[in-house]
Amino acid sequence: MPVSLPPGLPILPSGDDDGGPGAQLPAGEPFPMSEDDFEAAVTDALDRIPAELARTMDNVAVFIEDDYVPQPGEDPDTVLLGLYEGVPLTERDSWWDAGSLPDRIVIYRQPILELCSSREDVVEEVTVTVVHEIAHHFGISDERLHELGWG
Repeated sequence: MPVSLPPGLPILPSGDDDGGPGAQLPAGEPFPMSEDDFEAAVTDALDRIPAELARTMDNVAVFIEDDYVPQPGEDPDTVLLGLYEGVPLTERDSWWDAGSLPDRIVIYRQPILELCSSREDVVEEVTVTVVHEIAHHFGISDERLHELGWG
């Protein structure tokens, strides 16, 4: 589903026992977050991208999907939190714009929720994943992202 970017969506709805701020789950159970709240977390992460950097992004669509489905030939146990598919800005030539489809960034909801035990964990993991995938759009490698702490 494509992420809409309306301003001002709350990430942390009020609540005590319903997964509100500070709520924790036992290890191994996915954090129960609605699709709307997860989308709001992705939207908030996108809104945190500095405006001057966001303006340099070119022809990118961001989507949320439940889970990554490994491709033929991949390890069937592959788990991804996010995926960038496209041509990084550093590799585009003058002909790139001529009919090119948008790059895609996909954020995978289930693996993130399975890693997290609180709403704060989800918000942090979504932010790291969004920044990581956007960095690929700018041509930054996984190796460099890990060096910078965005792995």
